[in-house]
Amino acid sequence: MQGAIARVCMVVAAAILNHPLLFPQENTTLLEQDEELLVRMKEHEERLELEQMRLEKELSHPDVEEQNLDSGESYSWYFWSTLSLVIFFTIEVCRQDLADMEAQYLEDEDMDAETGFISSKTLLLDKGILSSFCDRCMHTMAHENWRVKEFVEGFADDLLEALRSVCGREADMEVGDFVGVGSMFESWRASKPLMCDLIVPFTPPEPNSFQFKLWCSPSSYVPPDMQGCGRIKVSRAGENKEDCLCGSANFGEDMLCLLHRNTERPKADQTSEDLLCSKNTVYLAKDQVMKWFQISVTKAWGRISHKYEFQLTFRNLETAGALKIRFRSGKVVVMNIIPVVQLEDTSAYFVPHFPSDGTSFSDTYWPLSFAVYERNFLKHVAKGLPENACHLHCLQILTFLLKKQTGLTGRSFLTNYHLKTAVLHLLLCRASSCWGPGCLELRLRDVLGFLQRSLQQKRLHHVLVGNSLVPTVIQVPEIFSRSEPINLFRSLVLHKELYAHTLRHFQEMLRNAPVLIQEYTPVLPNGDVHHGLDSSS
Repeated sequence: MQGAIARVCMVVAAAILNHPLLFPQENTTLLEQDEELLVRMKEHEERLELEQMRLEKELSHPDVEEQNLDSGESYSWYFWSTLSLVIFFTIEVCRQDLADMEAQYLEDEDMDAETGFISSKTLLLDKGILSSFCDRCMHTMAHENWRVKEFVEGFADDLLEALRSVCGREADMEVGDFVGVGSMFESWRASKPLMCDLIVPFTPPEPNSFQFKLWCSPSSYVPPDMQGCGRIKVSRAGENKEDCLCGSANFGEDMLCLLHRNTERPKADQTSEDLLCSKNTVYLAKDQVMKWFQISVTKAWGRISHKYEFQLTFRNLETAGALKIRFRSGKVVVMNIIPVVQLEDTSAYFVPHFPSDGTSFSDTYWPLSFAVYERNFLKHVAKGLPENACHLHCLQILTFLLKKQTGLTGRSFLTNYHLKTAVLHLLLCRASSCWGPGCLELRLRDVLGFLQRSLQQKRLHHVLVGNSLVPTVIQVPEIFSRSEPINLFRSLVLHKELYAHTLRHFQEMLRNAPVLIQEYTPVLPNGDVHHGLDSSS
């Protein structure tokens, strides 16, 4: 019997090690792999059938000694057989997951000629021109970006301090310190006008508080088109306290509360509109918050404008905090000061809108931003990359191409955030050594291929939500790391015209990429790169 068990284990091991998909050949075409796969599977099936017949014959004529085995040895046979099958099944599942992951991230295959699609592999990208272009983008603007960040941070501190002084301490929202996020604070901003994104947390006046209902919470229902969003409930004092009614009813000023002093007693006449809630609801409204913030910023600027010698205007009246600073020299700096609500003690924030995304949501559904975690992720990954790694250069080139293509054919659904998400995905699956300064061309093709495949599949998952590859040191809250992935391309599934336009836009960007890069990186007769085109970037 022990011999039979050993043979079964050998069969299972042989099946696993000789599986035709376990060690695929890298330098074969898809057709060759299919033919070889069928041949190996057929041979494998024949060997398994012969071994099975041999085992059945042996088990059907047991020895006398084997017939006298006790029940314990019988159970041992079943145990080892079951264990072998479980091991085989587990390895098969893991192998399939690995194959799917590799298929998702590896370079895209050439498209059929009938589709007319351009593959990232067919792009003619000159390494020398790419290197010169990155030198122009990175080194020319690095010092200027540092000076702009320093100015913006100082001005934002001054503006927010003035804003706090104009807000009523008892009835108005309380404003916290800003947090810098986005391309300028992640060191990959390479185009003008220079733009800084600052998020500013705010909290309700005491003793009110925020309660959150997330899309991934078991007890919450969020419509499918609101994935990645949540609702913010403003809980008024006394609302959840059955032992005290002083905050839920108006008993007059003479009423004495044994739980609250007069200075602590919540005001019963504070309406939902006073707390910036949507009409007749207890949920925080984005429109109300934007109006409050815009009025507060305007008043705050009125208090400190005499200290500065530049012009400050709102770039977009529908987006509070979208400011444009114009100096006398004509230089322009753009700021997005965004009022946000911090999710408990995490670094995730509910935002009224995404600066680079035109997606709109219901007034009481707030999209959740992981910008701080993404900034920390880039910092963490950079520590293990080679010196002068090409990942930021790659992102700079992509955003440059998207901006120039948008100028040619208009806006599409594709945004800088989608480009950044693609680069972050590849940073997770590519080895650190693959991001050296000499690998820029290869990684650029990888990202473009990944984006092309994502558009064709209408699926681009958020890099931090539901992704087990994210390092634990980033400290993404468990409720998000274990939730279902969020498809950032879901709108393309629902809107066919938008999908067709976005796909055409991306194909045009691929077609024009070599020309645009070469055009904006002219080489002088002596071989030096011309650096005088910054104003047009």
